[in-house]
Amino acid sequence: MGKKFSNLLLEFAQLHRFLMRFFRELVTPPFEFKEFVRQCYEIGWRSFPLISLTGFIVGFVFTKQSRPSLEEFGATSWLPAMISIAIVRALAPLVTALIASGKVGSQIGAELSSMNVTEQIDAMEVSGTNPHKYLIVTRILATTTMIPILTFYVAGIGLFGGYLSIIANDELSILSFFTQVFDKIGFVDVFAMVLRSVVFGFTIGFVSTYIGYNSTKGTEGVGKAANGAVVASMFAVFIEELLIVQILSLFS
Repeated sequence: MGKKFSNLLLEFAQLHRFLMRFFRELVTPPFEFKEFVRQCYEIGWRSFPLISLTGFIVGFVFTKQSRPSLEEFGATSWLPAMISIAIVRALAPLVTALIASGKVGSQIGAELSSMNVTEQIDAMEVSGTNPHKYLIVTRILATTTMIPILTFYVAGIGLFGGYLSIIANDELSILSFFTQVFDKIGFVDVFAMVLRSVVFGFTIGFVSTYIGYNSTKGTEGVGKAANGAVVASMFAVFIEELLIVQILSLFS
């Protein structure tokens, strides 16, 4: 038990050192702008097809499942307002983070781990390139930047899916639908979405790079790093979601 506790403390110390080095390299020139843009493309644009399909299905299915409950009270007219708050405030950032944890997290973990196995990271240090700045800072910044952008997109495509679900049963113009949607969305809802997406994006980038960068040698370590990045990112996202909900409830 004592050894496990010591290993846990050691892991937290390594996490803290890794985090502090990230912030130090973040504000220290030179800045790897080209690599940052490339990572934004890899994380953002290449995730669009999967994000689009997932966001649409979430909006459509959520609206479909919510209709019977509102029909019991004759309140189907509340559907646009309900799905707008649910999608914007909670579902969009959470769904985006979970999809990114699976796709982006595994990609970053496997990529850095394979570079570690093939000693490319050591070669970068020998050649005078700062691997932490080039590999870690750019990827964490890219996830922190692109996850909020993808979240806004998922919210939009999810609301559109909800609209298609509604008009399958009711006559409602798209202008009336989005008028009701934006009437119920306030500053707190948008702030909650942005806060969640920024925190989730940073977490996914940080956890994935940490696991990949510190993976064990050998081909087996690549698989473990990819799997560990996904599992740890999703676990951290759920814990953060719980904490953010509790914090925001104090201001609502």
